[in-house]
Amino acid sequence: MTAAEPRTGAPAAAAALGRAAHRVERRIEEIVRPPAGPGLDGWRVLDLLADGEGHPMSEIAAYAMVPAPTLTKIVDRLVDRGLVHRRPDDADRRRVLVFGTDRGRELHAALRPRVAEIELEVLGALGADAGTVLAALSRLG
Repeated sequence: MTAAEPRTGAPAAAAALGRAAHRVERRIEEIVRPPAGPGLDGWRVLDLLADGEGHPMSEIAAYAMVPAPTLTKIVDRLVDRGLVHRRPDDADRRRVLVFGTDRGRELHAALRPRVAEIELEVLGALGADAGTVLAALSRLG
């Protein structure tokens, strides 16, 4: 295959998916970039914590798509900025839960509409197939 030939099949699908995800992430990153925002990984943490519930580190790591040691550093930075706090789980004192602070929820609320615009653009680009595409992506992981 030459560079001019179109890629087809699974490699093309994986490459197209990767490029699309990268572009969407970069656009969101422009909105949530420090120093005003928490950064993309920090945004993912705040987005999960916006539900007002405490979440264990393992759940946050899965949601934010980062390894546990990386999440620890991300949460440390968010704690330093007063956006989240840690607390032992009342049900299992060995486990730590992370909660958004008032300041963290305010920052999330301020950034959410701009991130939602990008998410709506993605849905618009998918058109009538959005439900099918999202269901297929959910099955992938």
